[in-house]
Amino acid sequence: MPLVNVYFSLGSNLGDREKHISEALRRMDEAFGTHYSALSKIIETEPFGFSGNAFLNAAVLYRIPAESPLWTLYQVKAIEREMGRTDLPEYDADGNRIYHSRVIDIDILFFGKEIIDIPELTIPHKGIAERPFVMIPLREIAKSTLKRSFPEYFKKSTK
Repeated sequence: MPLVNVYFSLGSNLGDREKHISEALRRMDEAFGTHYSALSKIIETEPFGFSGNAFLNAAVLYRIPAESPLWTLYQVKAIEREMGRTDLPEYDADGNRIYHSRVIDIDILFFGKEIIDIPELTIPHKGIAERPFVMIPLREIAKSTLKRSFPEYFKKSTK
């Protein structure tokens, strides 16, 4: 089966944040049957869209079999639940996402060159170009093939 580059964002702002990111990576290695190909530096950032503890954030690249992106989503959501994440997505009256503190957050940023927009999953992940906590680590590990496939995400500056 062919392999695909899948980029993820990881974040934690509760408890031992660094341990949570390390544990998420260990579980992702196990779920995908391989060790990650690249890992950014871990950076500390302020919460986005809510008040809370500072986050530790990183980006990670896996080369995994080109299974369904939904299968990949189910794997990372299971890891989040196993690690103690209990909050479900919540929205205000205008349909805007309400964010909360979390033990671990794992988002699929890119899945090869695929563009997906279904209720369960949007790839590329929405709004990442305006989120320094995603783009700073992602730029550190992004391969030139990703930058060529999605130049609109890499031309914008982050604060």
